[in-house]
Order: sequence, then structure tokens, then C-alpha cells
Amino acid sequence: MTTTASVPKTASPPSARIRYGGLVVLMLLSFLLVTAEFLPNGMLTEMAASLGVTAGQAGQTVTVTALVGLVVAPTVGLMFPRLDRRTLLVWMAVAAGVSNLLVAIAPNLVVVLFARFFLGAAISAFWSMSITVAVRVAGPERLGRAVMFTSAGASLATVAGVPVGVMISEVADWRAVFALAGIITGLLAIGLRVLLPAVPAAPASGLGLLVDTMRRPGVSLGLAGHVLVVLGHFLGYTYIRLALERIPDVEAGTIVLLLALFGIGGLIGNITIGLVVDRTFALFAVLTPTVIALTVAATILFPGSVAAIGVAVFVWGFFFASWLIVVNTWVGHRMPDRLEAGGSLVVVGFQGAIMIAAGMGGLLVDTVGVELAYGLGTGVLLVGAVLFGASNRAKN
Repeated sequence: MTTTASVPKTASPPSARIRYGGLVVLMLLSFLLVTAEFLPNGMLTEMAASLGVTAGQAGQTVTVTALVGLVVAPTVGLMFPRLDRRTLLVWMAVAAGVSNLLVAIAPNLVVVLFARFFLGAAISAFWSMSITVAVRVAGPERLGRAVMFTSAGASLATVAGVPVGVMISEVADWRAVFALAGIITGLLAIGLRVLLPAVPAAPASGLGLLVDTMRRPGVSLGLAGHVLVVLGHFLGYTYIRLALERIPDVEAGTIVLLLALFGIGGLIGNITIGLVVDRTFALFAVLTPTVIALTVAATILFPGSVAAIGVAVFVWGFFFASWLIVVNTWVGHRMPDRLEAGGSLVVVGFQGAIMIAAGMGGLLVDTVGVELAYGLGTGVLLVGAVLFGASNRAKN
């Protein structure tokens, strides 16, 4: 594969203009979904205390969304083979809103985990269909720009969503944060229905198509590298609150600032790398996970220096935010005729990695300590960089 592959061809007709209203609501939905998914990362201590569980057990609120996503991502096309993808996204926004409201009133961890099932389904359906919907909104010739919008929503979630959620939880309560997220997400369903165009389902979808897609040269190798990159990242990021609390005499305001630096780096990285990734794809396919590995290691190795950790989390956010752009560009180049199938496979790998990272990380932090989780994450990221880079040399 080369980095000069032609723009993917899809069934969508070329657009005379970009529907920016549609791109904005897609960005807002990704912002709200990612914010809700990772709010527990920033409020882990408070949630654990309120629910009467350990930090590792509270971390399983992230695991359960990934577990559901692992099941939903490859089957959503099979379950709704003819349903217009705009309608599907509207119902997923409603499901995410209900999930957050249930979490806000949950009396115990069991109810929280049950509620997060709905969020996991919404997240997977959104990301599985995001490439297909983006092409319909912006036109196949502008896929990169459209993907940058959806990825920007995820970056903004770390810039504003999670840090602001943490600040609100400090003033009010973590339950108020989830209630607010639920109301806003539910209201966004109206915007999705009004501003998105109709998006017909792909002509063919199902497990057989996914298996056939994985048999293409380089696809399985690339997916394995993708899983390891996401796994390594989330072995660190799921428990970033615990890592930051290792800083001597750290205050809640400092932790919020460091989380915001991660998000600011992500937003800048999303835009910067999104503008150049088509010309430098092979470079960023290897450079991105390698730099993330170094910053994960630095976050745990320099607990005595707020400045060093600040630089590390900024660079970490800068490069991880671009990973969605890198891997979606890889889908567009390697399987331009199967964007929906490729998007589903990426989400399966993403959610499977999050589930393993949160589960394994929870066990490690409860029994050994957060340091081992970060060390393991560093090693996994480096292996992922090697595998994903190697997939790009496979002949189509």
C-alpha cells in the first residue's frame, strides 16, 4: 500500500458542497459519547467512594461499555440491515441519554454497569457507521476532512468534556455530571434527525462480509497492531487519575489542569495530523504509537515533576487523538469499497482493547499498583507500532 492511494469510491454520490450542519452534529455526538464513556476515568475516586467499591471495581464501568461494543460493532449491520443510518444514530443518541440518566440515579455498582450497556451499544453503532455517514455528509472526495470532524469531537471530549465533568463533580456531585450529559445527549437526537441527510444501509453487511474483509492482504496484521495500540493506551489512560495522584501534595485543580492538557494536546494533534496524514500516512502509522509509548512511560517515571508530567500528557494527547484519523485513513486506503465493514472491524478492535485494558488494569492496580499497568502499556504500544507499520507493506 502507498500513501498516495486514490480517494475511496463509495455508493454515495459526490457532494456539491459539504453539509457542515451534519458534520457539526456528528462532532457533537462523538463529543458527548466519548465524554460519557470516559467520565469515570476522571471521577474514579468519587464514584468508588459513593458506590462503596474499590477503584479497580469502579473502573469496570469503562469495561462494560467496551464489552457491549465488542458485541454490537460486528453485528449492528446484521441486526439492522435496511435501517437508514440517520435513524439508527438518532436512536443511539436516545439510548446514550437514557444510560447517563440511569447512572445518575443508580443506587449501586450493579445498576451502573447495567445502565452502561446502553452507552456501549450507542458508542459502537456510532463509530461503526461514522465513516459511511461522513462520506454521505461530505462526499467521498472529502472523507479525510469529514473524519477529522468526528475525531475532533472525541478530542474535545478530553479537552472540555471530561475535565469540565471533573470540575462539576468537585462543586456538586458526580451524579449531577451524568444527569447533565444524559439530558444534552437526548436533546441532540433532534439535531441529528434534522441536519443529517438520509444514509441508506450498505448493500451487504453481516459477519460473513467482515470475515472476508479480514482475509484481505494486511488487514488482519493491521487490526492486530490497532488492538495493541489501543490496549497500551488504555492500560494507562483508564487509570490516569491514580497515576496523577502519585504527584506529591497534588491538588484537585492540578489534576483537572493536567487532564485538560491531555485534551488540548489531542485537539491540536487532531487538526495538525488530520491535515497532513494523507501525505505522511506511513510515517504516522509507526510514529504515533511509538511516541504514545514514550509518554505513557514518562507519566509514571517522573511523579515528582508536575512540569514533566504536563509535557508528557500534552504530547500523549496530541498523538493519541490522531490515532482514529490514522486507522480510519488506513481503512479508506485498504478497503475503499467496504467502509462500513472496515469501520465495524476498527470498532471491534477498539472496544475489545478497552475492555481488556480496563479489566486487566483494574486487577493490576488493586493487587500490584498503577506502575505495572503503565509499564505493560508501554511495551504493548511498541509491539503495536511494529505490527501496524508492517501491515502497510502488504500488497493489495
